[in-house]
Amino acid sequence: MRRTIILSILMAISVAGIAQNERKHVRAGNKLFMEAVRDTMRIDSVKFSNAETEYRKALNKRPNDLKWNYNLADALYKQQRFEEAENKFTELAEKLEAPVEKARANHNLGNTQLMQQKIDESIESYKQALRENPSDIETKYNLAYAQMLKKMQQQQQQQQQQNQNQDQNKDQNKDQQQQNQDQNQDKNQDQNKDQQQNQDQNKDQQKQNQQQQPQQNKISKQDAEQLLQALQNDERDIQEKVKKEKAAKAKRTRTEKEW
Repeated sequence: MRRTIILSILMAISVAGIAQNERKHVRAGNKLFMEAVRDTMRIDSVKFSNAETEYRKALNKRPNDLKWNYNLADALYKQQRFEEAENKFTELAEKLEAPVEKARANHNLGNTQLMQQKIDESIESYKQALRENPSDIETKYNLAYAQMLKKMQQQQQQQQQQNQNQDQNKDQNKDQQQQNQDQNQDKNQDQNKDQQQNQDQNKDQQKQNQQQQPQQNKISKQDAEQLLQALQNDERDIQEKVKKEKAAKAKRTRTEKEW
C-alpha cells in the first residue's frame, strides 16, 4: 500500500513537471510577444517569430489548447503571415464557446482578411463578431472602415467601367468616322472616275467627228467630174434657152414692123 502511494505521488509530480514545462514555453512566448508589441516604432518580426517557436513547443504537448492556439494565431498575424493566421482564427472561431472569446476570434479573423484585401469576407467576420458581442466599439469601427473600403472599391469599379465605355464609344466613333471617310473617298473616286470616263468618251466622240468630217467633205474625182458635167449641162441649157428667147423676140419685132 505504501508503495502504491509513493508511485502515485511520483506520477503526480511528473505530470505537474510536464505541465510546468509547457507553461514555461507559453510564458516565454508571451514575454517575447509583449516585448515586440511595446516597440511601436517597428515590427520586431524576430521576437514574434521566437514567440511563435515557444508557443509551438507548448502545443506539441497540448495541441488542442485553445488559448495557446490563439496566442500562436496572434504571433502569425504580427509576422504578417495573414493566410496562416486566417486559418488559425477560423478554427478558433468555430471551437470557442464563450461569446466574448468567439467575438474576439472573429474580430481578428476580419483583420487578417482585410489585410489580404478580402473586403467582403472581413465585413462578414466583423458582423459575426458583433452578433457575439454587440457592444465592441473596436469591431464597430473596423466594420465601418471595411464598408467604406467596399464603397470606394465599388466607385472605382464604376469609374473604370465608365472609362471603358467611353473608350469603346470613342473607338466606335473613330471607326465610324473612318468608315464614312472611306465611303466618301470611294464615292468621290467613283464620281471622278465616271467624270473621267465621260471626258474620255467626249474626246473620243470629238475625235471621231473630226475624222468623219473631212471624209464627209471630201469628194471623189468621179463625183467631181459628174458634178462639173452637170453644171456644164445646166449652163448649156440656159444658154440655149437664152438664144431661143432672143430668136423669138427678134421674130416678134420683125412681124410688128411688117404690120
